[in-house]
Amino acid sequence: MRLPALLSPRKADTNKSDYGRVLILAGSAELSGAGALASLACLRCGAGLVTWGLPQGLNKAVIKIKPWEAMTLPLAENKDGSLSLAGYKKIKDFLAKVDVLAIGPGLGQNKSTIALIRKVIISVNKSVVIDADGLNALVGKTRLLRSKGQGIKVITPHPGEMARLLGVSVAKVQADREGMARKFACDYKVVVVLKGHRSVVCDGKRCYINKTGNPGMATAGSGDVLTGMITGFLAQGLDAFSAAKYGVYLHGLAGDLAAEEKTEISLIAGDIIAKIPAAVKRCL
Repeated sequence: MRLPALLSPRKADTNKSDYGRVLILAGSAELSGAGALASLACLRCGAGLVTWGLPQGLNKAVIKIKPWEAMTLPLAENKDGSLSLAGYKKIKDFLAKVDVLAIGPGLGQNKSTIALIRKVIISVNKSVVIDADGLNALVGKTRLLRSKGQGIKVITPHPGEMARLLGVSVAKVQADREGMARKFACDYKVVVVLKGHRSVVCDGKRCYINKTGNPGMATAGSGDVLTGMITGFLAQGLDAFSAAKYGVYLHGLAGDLAAEEKTEISLIAGDIIAKIPAAVKRCL
C-alpha cells in the first residue's frame, strides 16, 4: 500500500505548523506510559506539534520518560492521580490552538474523569480519536457521539469495548465484525476501527479489512500506539477514513517488521514505534 500524495514529498518551504497540532489526553497514576506511547507514535507518523495533557502530579516524573519532542499540559487531577473535571476549562482553551484531539488511553474510570471525557467529547469541534477509557465513558451514553457541531470522530474499540458499547456479547461482535462496525458507523456517523485479527475500518459506506499485523502485537500499549498513529495522519490533513486505514496498515506492518527482529513472543509496544520509520519507508 502506497501512502497518499498528501503525505509525501513535503514542500521545501514549510514549518511544523503545516503538519498539524495535536492534543493527546492520556494517562493516570497507574497508567502513565499510555500518553508517552501515543505521543511518540503520533510524532513518528509526521505530526508537527504534539502536546500530552496529563494529571499535574505526573508531570515532573513524566518529563524523564516522555518523548523529548512532545510538550506537556499539566491538568487538574483527582486524589487517585487521574484527570479531574476541574481541568475542563484549561482543556477547552487549549483546544482552540490545536487541529486534532486524541482522548482515552490510560485515563482510568474515576467518576470525575468520566464526566470530563463526556464533556470534552460533546463540546469539541475538532477531529477526535477516541480510545480505551474514552470509549468506556460512552457505555450507555453512545448518544453523545451524535452531538451537533462537532468534528469527525474515529473510535478504536477492541472487541470487548465494542461489545460494551453495543450492549451485546463479545462472541456476537466477533461473529460479524464487519457488519457490527458498519452498523455502528452508520448509526453514529463515525469511523470505526474494530481492532483484532483482520482489523476492520469502516465509515458506514467504505470498509477496509487489514491484513498486516501478528499475534505478538497483543501486548500492553499496542492500542495506544495505534491511537497516536491515526491521530498523526489526521493532523496532516487526511480524511478520517484514510487516516484510520493507513494508521491500521502501518501499525500492523511496523509490528511485522518488529516481530522479524524481536520475535512475536518478545515483542512490546515500543518495538512497534521503533519500526514505524521502516514501515513508512516501504510505503513511500
